[in-house]
Amino acid sequence: MRIIAGRAKGRSIDAVASATRPTSDRAREALFSTLASEFGDFEGLHVLDLYAGTGAIALEALSRGAAVVHAVEKDEPASRAIESNYEKLKSAQCPGIFHLYSMSVQRFLQDKAQMQYHFIYIDPPYDVEDVDVLENLIQLVSGGFLHPQALVAVERNSRVKEISWPDGLEQLREKNYGQASIFYGYPTLSDVENG
Repeated sequence: MRIIAGRAKGRSIDAVASATRPTSDRAREALFSTLASEFGDFEGLHVLDLYAGTGAIALEALSRGAAVVHAVEKDEPASRAIESNYEKLKSAQCPGIFHLYSMSVQRFLQDKAQMQYHFIYIDPPYDVEDVDVLENLIQLVSGGFLHPQALVAVERNSRVKEISWPDGLEQLREKNYGQASIFYGYPTLSDVENG
């Protein structure tokens, strides 16, 4: 795998075969095309990558100019791979701030947010139950993690035909990329502003 665009374009990303299921290049390219149409460029954006795996989504956002990128991954080999992949990007002098949280997504989301994120990517292992994904989404809303103009993307196995969105989020669209589907949602402004 490689970084698709930005300052670190072409840099390789190592995967941990036993621990991660990286988002395919096709799905990643389509995802970032969607983000470009939503946000224009990445300058000034705050990005949160939950269940970060190899860190490909987080590091792609960093390469494209995101101001703050946070990745959350509890698996130790995967966390080491993310750190290693980040080291490869340092020479590209991406201006944004990157931080890896080596902990579970549930633990990261249990506290109130320190900042609001413009884009949040949720790509849990396929054996993570839908109810757990719903709980993650509830915590994002109740914990104040969502910028009022945020976009949330949830990647699931394409056999999943729909996901449940909690109060405060509603579905924008769904895209299928072979074995994966990405569901896009956005905040209901009144819920985010009142939360």
